[in-house]
Amino acid sequence: MTRPRCRYRIGFCPKFRDFRPKGKVCGRFECIELSREEAEALRLKNLKGLDQTESAKVMGVSQSSFQRVLSGAYRKVTEALIHGKAIKIIKQA
Repeated sequence: MTRPRCRYRIGFCPKFRDFRPKGKVCGRFECIELSREEAEALRLKNLKGLDQTESAKVMGVSQSSFQRVLSGAYRKVTEALIHGKAIKIIKQA
């Protein structure tokens, strides 16, 4: 039996949920799905300037959980930027 997912505290609601590369022909874009938890981790670490321990406390998770979420977010955003993919912010189920 797996451990239940903890609930992350999210301190913002993104105004925009879809980001597409400019200059690509309209149509279907390959899409990277970024969870609201991952977007919140990026916001706290990069925009608010909090360290990982402070950010983890704000989100109500352990520092190692925060690090895992942040690493996944960096990987996804990097893939989207390098390969010209769209980013969609989604709610986790």
